[in-house]
Amino acid sequence: MKKNIHAFRQNSSVKNEAVLNTIGIRGRQAMEFASMNLPILPGFIIDSNVGAYLEEQDLKRNVRSFMKNLETSVGKTFNDPKNPLLLKIVISPNLAVANYPTLHNFGLTDKTMEGFVGYVGENFAYHEALFLINGMLEIHARIAEFENKTQEAKKLRTKLDKLVSLLKDDHDVNEHKKFFDEYRKLLPEAFFDDAYVQLELALQTISRLLKIDDMNDNDTALLIQPMVYGNYGKDSASGNFTTRDIVTGNDEIQGVFFQNKFNEIGSNGKPITKIGPSYLKKLKDIAKRVEEHFKEIRSIRFTIENKKLWLIDQRPVGDKSTRADIKIMLDLLKRKVVNEEEVIQTIKPNQLHEILHPIVDLNSVKSLGSIDGGIAGAPGAAIGRVFFTTEKLLDAYKAARQHGEDSRFILCMPATFAEDVKAIELATGVLSSEGGYAAHASVVARQYGKVSLVKPELKISGNRAIIGKSSIKEGDYVTLHVPNYGEPRIFLGKADLIEPDPKKSGLLELIEIVKNHIGDFNVRANADSPRDAQLAIDFGAEGIGLCRTEHMFFKENRINVFREMIISDTDSKRSSALKKLKTMQKNDFYKIFKIMKGKPVTIRLLDAPLHEFLPHNKAEMDAFLTYLNKGKRSNKVTKKDVDLQIEALAEFNPMLGHRGCRIAVSYPEIYAMQVEAIFDAAYQLKKEKINVYPEIMIPLIMNENEIKLIVYGKKIEGSYYQGIVNIIDDIKSNKKAGEIPYKIGTMIELPGAALEAGNISKYAEFFSFGTNDLTQTTLGLSRDDFNSFMPDYTLYDLIEGNPFSDLSDSVKELITIAVRRGVMTRPKLKKGLCGEHGAVPENIEFCMDVGLDYVSCSSFSVPIANLAVAQKTIARNETDSASSG
Repeated sequence: MKKNIHAFRQNSSVKNEAVLNTIGIRGRQAMEFASMNLPILPGFIIDSNVGAYLEEQDLKRNVRSFMKNLETSVGKTFNDPKNPLLLKIVISPNLAVANYPTLHNFGLTDKTMEGFVGYVGENFAYHEALFLINGMLEIHARIAEFENKTQEAKKLRTKLDKLVSLLKDDHDVNEHKKFFDEYRKLLPEAFFDDAYVQLELALQTISRLLKIDDMNDNDTALLIQPMVYGNYGKDSASGNFTTRDIVTGNDEIQGVFFQNKFNEIGSNGKPITKIGPSYLKKLKDIAKRVEEHFKEIRSIRFTIENKKLWLIDQRPVGDKSTRADIKIMLDLLKRKVVNEEEVIQTIKPNQLHEILHPIVDLNSVKSLGSIDGGIAGAPGAAIGRVFFTTEKLLDAYKAARQHGEDSRFILCMPATFAEDVKAIELATGVLSSEGGYAAHASVVARQYGKVSLVKPELKISGNRAIIGKSSIKEGDYVTLHVPNYGEPRIFLGKADLIEPDPKKSGLLELIEIVKNHIGDFNVRANADSPRDAQLAIDFGAEGIGLCRTEHMFFKENRINVFREMIISDTDSKRSSALKKLKTMQKNDFYKIFKIMKGKPVTIRLLDAPLHEFLPHNKAEMDAFLTYLNKGKRSNKVTKKDVDLQIEALAEFNPMLGHRGCRIAVSYPEIYAMQVEAIFDAAYQLKKEKINVYPEIMIPLIMNENEIKLIVYGKKIEGSYYQGIVNIIDDIKSNKKAGEIPYKIGTMIELPGAALEAGNISKYAEFFSFGTNDLTQTTLGLSRDDFNSFMPDYTLYDLIEGNPFSDLSDSVKELITIAVRRGVMTRPKLKKGLCGEHGAVPENIEFCMDVGLDYVSCSSFSVPIANLAVAQKTIARNETDSASSG
């Protein structure tokens, strides 16, 4: 049997892989610790080859020879009446899910009790004797249960319940002695006669359990180590610490110690930094070495017994922050313990959500009511007063700013639309009931770095929002808690937030490292404003992949100008309105181009249906009429006039109606104005010696005839449609300022366009796959309504995952077809994917494999996408190296 017992101590461990596979998880942890030349408690492991068969072994003879090393190390002797060595037995399975009891204090007998009392006192000594009995009774109870000895198991469980309760409460020494005398009778009479007999009986009983336990599968070892006590002598302590701060990642050990205490129960701990200087120095050195070995933050338990420091165990830390994960890897990189590839591969892309958005300080919400559940639209945390319309939120925001009051607000609506963007931009978060991850509210919230939560059961009635049994009054404070992992929650009231700091968190430094390993594939941002563009650059974007120009028109000082253009009944009126809008658009494009400093900027020309821009409520209508009639004494526009226009533009299915390039066919002057604004801005920057690379994207193309018309124009029966290239040529001729490199392309968002890609690419220099609409039109699912019946489809396995988060197979196939056919016609066709599908690591892998050149996502998702790209690139390079090798 000796060949199945494996000893370890500081700087002496087993490295044989075959042996390591037989000693279980806890055994391997001990061996690894021992191999690091750290002061781990010595011990030995009975491996899994014999762990379940110890009843057949001569334990006394085989175990005794391993005891001497333990006795020498800790300065105690097993079975000694004056200074007894006590042991713990750790059941070490290969399965982390196994749940076995804690077994301590073997060697505590009638013979050794007095000597143990001399060091720790009677009360503690008898308490530990009861703890020993508790562990053994648990083993006996489990054996009885496995052997279907129902009555015996029931009696033992009753006794155990009482004993567990006794161990939790404070008792004086006489009571402990009384309980000890009572409970020792439940174990064999010889159990407290001799330490070796006790150990042998214990090991055989544990082995019997392992043999009949169906979960064991003969795959469990037994780890035996000395017991050391933080209350064993004057200069003793127990404690635990993490190798660095698990929240900030600062390189300072964090934890507590308990002077002259066995553990933390009933003790007031002191900060680990207050421990004696010599011990603190040792613990800091241990922390550094443990981090360098495991390459992560670890939690370590230790005991100081009679001035001697022992490490009890170490384990990973489950509740550490992403910031801490990043900081430790950056520190290890500086110390040349890891390389850049290891840093990149260690951090999971979705972890970055945690440091890109605020999080709730959970210590601040203990007294607040809460509502659990919901669909996470955009992660983070947001506090604000709830308002149920864009109009009310904007009014409240103005009033709060004027009076110096709290200007944090939550927009709460069944669903949001284009006209609500201005409220989302000002709000801290959005609470809605329709749609889900890909709903308008969620998409826009992610773009602006706001929080979005979808609660399908939310009902708004008058000035109250009803969610289940909870009621939220308009104007009440709520806190939205939408973690990247875990269940969302609404707290009723104001919580405290922990705000993100990209610089202090190490994110910006990580981004620079990631950018070194991106390769040819890159990440762009969806950005519609100078603020978004700057954020995109800060977060490592290589350009803008989607600038949605319709979002530029919803600002308060612009929307009525655009409405004026829509309802104009003469060319001159429309031209006057477009001239005003052109100045506004030019200024936006100028600022965005300047920030991007020569990186490509893909500008999608107007896509939204015109009716979305018109007034939707009385306040908007009143404001619009005031604007139209300002300075007029006669021929004033009436509400009826505008209502007639709204009625004329109304559509039953606007998503598939008069939008995108179809607006350009009917109103070519709108796209002409936008193209002029783009190139006026570009030429102004050219004078300033700043490079500009505009990419003009035409939305909702369904066949080659549409794009050919809009790009190159057409003359027919006396009519002339001026194409985009003609407009650009006219601008270039008028400016007399040379060439501006540009591309014209289209968004592939209809199945027909994907199938017609070979013909469409005759006239398109790039494709941008708009996967939100491509998913809707391919699957016939509305992203705003799908979640109402998604649970039923999930229940019956009719659809896998959320198609508005994870690209469906049919959409992937259409993209694959479009890429193949497009490239056959135009080999240098540029190909990207824009939309929030582009921020999902699994989708990014597909995009890289299918031959796209980039993905584009919200600015706040750019670091996540870049990290996913870098990880895929590194994995590819490793595979290529292995293949060539």
